[in-house]
Amino acid sequence: MQRPANILVIDDEPDLRTLYELTLLREGYRVEAAGSVSEAWEHLEAGQFDAVITDMRLPDGQGMEIIHRIQKDQRSERCVVMTAYGSAENAVEALKAGAFDYLTKPVDLKQFRAVVASAVQAQQVASAKVMRATPAAQGERAVDTPAVPGSGIAALDRLVGDSEPMRLVKSRIAKVARGMAPVLVRGESGTGKELVARAVHACSQRSDGPFVAVNCGAIPENLLEAEFFGARKGSYTGSSQDRDGYFQAARGGTLFLDEIGDLPLAMQSKLLRAIQERSVRSIGSTQEDAVDVRIVSATHKDLHAEVHAGRFRQDLFYRLNVIEIAVPALRDRREDLPALCAALLTRIAHDGGLPVPHLSAELLRRLAQHPLHGNVRELENLLHRAVALNDGDELHLDLMGAGQLAAMPSGSAIAAPESALPSSSPTAAGDELLATAAPSATVFAEPKTPPPPLPSDLQAYLDQQEREILVRALHESGFNRTAAAARLGMSLRQIRYRIARLGITTPNGDEGVPSNADD
Repeated sequence: MQRPANILVIDDEPDLRTLYELTLLREGYRVEAAGSVSEAWEHLEAGQFDAVITDMRLPDGQGMEIIHRIQKDQRSERCVVMTAYGSAENAVEALKAGAFDYLTKPVDLKQFRAVVASAVQAQQVASAKVMRATPAAQGERAVDTPAVPGSGIAALDRLVGDSEPMRLVKSRIAKVARGMAPVLVRGESGTGKELVARAVHACSQRSDGPFVAVNCGAIPENLLEAEFFGARKGSYTGSSQDRDGYFQAARGGTLFLDEIGDLPLAMQSKLLRAIQERSVRSIGSTQEDAVDVRIVSATHKDLHAEVHAGRFRQDLFYRLNVIEIAVPALRDRREDLPALCAALLTRIAHDGGLPVPHLSAELLRRLAQHPLHGNVRELENLLHRAVALNDGDELHLDLMGAGQLAAMPSGSAIAAPESALPSSSPTAAGDELLATAAPSATVFAEPKTPPPPLPSDLQAYLDQQEREILVRALHESGFNRTAAAARLGMSLRQIRYRIARLGITTPNGDEGVPSNADD
């Protein structure tokens, strides 16, 4: 019979401490309580706990001191911090310091029980996996990281390369996977950001749960809310049955939001609320459903610049960018080219039922000299093309057609042969699949620039254009709305209306209301 989990609760308010104790005792946990940092350390020095629940402000110090010391002493307890409402920066600081999760005061007891259960499960799963893991089973690891489960080791191995930048990426993945902190994966297109997200999931205690990948830029704007949060039968035309959204599908696992920078502003605010409240309301429903998911997002855009331009919410950026993993471009790790080419050629040959072609030194030399602006995705296309045109024992690169990318059915940009995993997303993952046409037979023809696609939502497109113009005018006039209005040929009343309608926030924190800046 498994022993009941041991929980330490730290809060200086006796009534709240008693409430937390009783709530946890009813869940079957063993509970000890403390009212200060010093008292908490007396309990911790006397024994081990599965989870520590601590208030941020204590009479003789901060809850952060407990987190830092637990990390420094390499103890196994999962820490959950409780912060005052509106103190998001404290929660972010705690997550970066190693806290497993956080709760906002006043604490919702249903959410409290769910977070504690998740922390206890994470600690027990991690302990069991560490006990099962042996050096013989894991082999020599190039990554100096905490122990990871077998699925995590396999996922890290799919990130082909042992260059210093890749070793740092793998080490960071294994370290951040331990908690619940949101992760932002940043890198150029074609670098393999989804593989990094999958590795974070596989190295975590959620590895047995679902991994749901969503390409935020591939969903029509009018369907975003239903796709993310689900919809009840009859809530809109054509909804003939209840359906879950991505949040519900990812319960107990990881929700990967690819190309998060492409999410429209209206949806950004709804996503922020879902992440903050840990609950979603399906379209047509009157009740909110609690959702236990870890958020991992990815982008090739500079989100700092997007925030400055008014295209991305600052509060959502800080919520998603608790921990950042930067995926290096291929030009910054060219020493990985031999291993990458070998892995990709093996997979290409396996998929085509062909013998693995010989990888000559001359081919590697030519690849090393090629710019490879498209990163690993471009490398894979070059090798696909070389295999398709191969008529001898050695491969020959056709760099004449290298600028025209071929659409490849492979699932991952830098996966080893056995790692082709199907995407969990109903939409194509933009980082892993290519959407351009196959190379033309006439490689000398001057390519024609195709016309831009028609917007699927004209009003949203026009609003976005108007917003960008207004934000630029406001920036250039020092947020003096009278001056900005004059430059755009409109009245102060008109520009105030547009600022309010489009939700543009000025440095005052207002949205289109009068201020001294108008003078």
